[in-house]
Amino acid sequence: GDGLPQFGVTAAALGKMDIIGALTTVGFAKSNGEARRLVRGGGARINDQQITDEATPITAADFYDGRAKISAGKKRHALLVLG
Repeated sequence: GDGLPQFGVTAAALGKMDIIGALTTVGFAKSNGEARRLVRGGGARINDQQITDEATPITAADFYDGRAKISAGKKRHALLVLG
């Protein structure tokens, strides 16, 4: 996980972020519509758990040691770092 791109997330932003926002923040989707299609297609994951609901919030429970792995498909991965 240390070699993955890392993106900082503040505690204040965490309360407002959902999976769509997370996918666009890390650059896996250029638009909210593209992020929605990724979720609908089964390609979005948080900590290797598939996300099927577009409204899934990103919460503090998703972070382990201050980091959460977000993935799009099988080859694109990044870390959200709580800061």
